[in-house]
This record gives sequence, structure tokens and C-alpha cells, in this order.
Amino acid sequence: MVGGGPLRSHARAAMTRVASVDCGTNSIRLLVADVPAAGAHTDLLRRMEVVRLGEGVDATGRLAPQAIERTRRVLAEYAAAARDLGATAVRMVATSATRDAANRGDFEDMVVATLGQKPDVVSGREEAELSFLGATASLDAAATAHGSPPPRPPFLVVDIGGGSTEFVLGDGSGVRAARSVDIGCVRLTERHLRGDPPTAEEIRRAEADIRSALDQVRAEVPVDEAVSLVGLAGSVTTVAALALALPAYDADAIHGSRIAVDDVRAVTADLLAATRARRAAMPVMHPGRVDVIGAGSLILRVLMDEFGAAEVVVSEHDILDGIALRLARG
Repeated sequence: MVGGGPLRSHARAAMTRVASVDCGTNSIRLLVADVPAAGAHTDLLRRMEVVRLGEGVDATGRLAPQAIERTRRVLAEYAAAARDLGATAVRMVATSATRDAANRGDFEDMVVATLGQKPDVVSGREEAELSFLGATASLDAAATAHGSPPPRPPFLVVDIGGGSTEFVLGDGSGVRAARSVDIGCVRLTERHLRGDPPTAEEIRRAEADIRSALDQVRAEVPVDEAVSLVGLAGSVTTVAALALALPAYDADAIHGSRIAVDDVRAVTADLLAATRARRAAMPVMHPGRVDVIGAGSLILRVLMDEFGAAEVVVSEHDILDGIALRLARG
């Protein structure tokens, strides 16, 4: 049961109105969409709330009871919204924080009580595949909207999350290789970036952590085969909004934009030099990203430098869209 109404956990061809929930380390998001058999899907509702489910999990190995409760309250709202909009199927995917937690069962019990079904605590590989599907499905349409040629495959899709970052290489025929590594904006902030602003030594340690993780990626993903780097999730879209000097957050302007590495370097340097108060005052900054955007931008900057990427193609679509597409189309 979802908020009092029945929902099946998987949809098939006749099911076009679906709800997907992505529960990450930092935020929980909802998409209710109409998905045709082929072509672009139509959003009915998108929501994102920062619940910090992974608060402290890197240090304790456990999900905090207050973090589970914050997540429960938002999930109850999402379940009601999906029911009210007539979604015929729902899938909730939970990622890094719950994979790592010793008390994962407490979280799963809460989801069953709230949503009526267990979350899919996916592997890093499936998380990356869903991100790839969601990120690349609408790139051609976004390029057309910007009046630019579509980015060329193979794509290296990078999804910078709160607890982990997914790297997946693929093209129109599917995924070639993928790797999830335990660097994310929340995890790195808690490990290293404690100053306001962080010190040079804190930043140096964070950079070393990122480079170590990138060595793991290179061991499994032939990143040199990629022609286009595609970046997604809140850290990347916020960096793009700042690089574009937008007066307010504008998803249409951000989706499909191309941000040069020099602009990423400049935005990252500014964010890491800023106090929390100055970051909070930036007009494109979501309140839930104020504390962790420095680490997120640093991950993007270091990986672009390490992989020799001249630009990043920014996607507003990600694992949430991939969940919906796979749910509706199988």
C-alpha cells in the first residue's frame, strides 16, 4: 500500500504513469512521469528534499534514528503524491548510505511501513546503469534546445552523490563498464572539509582521497575511450548554474549545457574559499547543498583534470529518470 492506495512494484508495457523514488545519502527525490513506449517521458511532478540519511554513517557504520525519521516523513509525502496522481507502479531505489549501514534492516522496515514495499538497495553497478540510462536518454533533445550539436558517444557518465560517485562508460548499445567508488560530497565533507572555509591541508587530503578513488575507476573503466563527459546530480548542476552566472536556478538552461574545465576550476576555487554564509547567499544554491557543495565541486574538478576532460555536458536527468524508464519499459 502507498499512502492507503495499492501500487505494484513493477510496471510493464501498459503501465505508463509511474513513480520513481531515489533515496541517496544526502537527498530523497520523487519523479512521477508518463512514459511512452518510446521517446521522451513527460514529468508530472519532481520533488527533492535533503534528509541527510547518511549523516554520520561513514564514522559509525549505522544510520542515525533521526535520519531515518527525517526520511520517513518525506517518503510519506511522496507516497501520497504518487497515489493522488494515479501512478500505477512505483520503485524506490536506495543507494550508498543504506548499502553500507549495519542497521539497514531498520531503514527497510520503515520503508515497508510507509510505502508498502521494500526499497531496492541496488549494487553500485546497477546504480551506475540506471544513472547512465537516465542521463543519456534526452541529451540529443537538450542539445537541439541549446542550438548545439549533440554530444558524441561513447559517454563517460559521472554521477556525484552524497556517499558515492558512479562512473559508467557506454553508448547507444548500452553500458561497457562501470564502477562505483566511496567518494561523495557528504562523505568527503565529513572526512576532510571541516573548516569554514576549509584549510589548504583539508583540501589537499580530500584531493588525495579523490585521486585514490579515481585509480580504482581506471582499473575497471577504460575512461580514455570516452568522447564526451556527462555530469549529473546536484553538485554538477549547481557548479553549472554558478559557471553560467544564472540569476536563479533554471533547470532548462542547465540541462544540456557544456561547462569548460577552466570554468569548473574557477567555480570550485571560489566555493572552497567561501565561508558558509557566502555560499548560502548564492542565488542558485539549494539550502541542503550549502555544506557539501565544496566537496562536490572538488570531485568534479579533480576528475576532469585527471581524465583530461575539456568540458562537461551537464544533465538534469539522472538515476531518477532511469528508474522511471526501466520501470515503465522493463
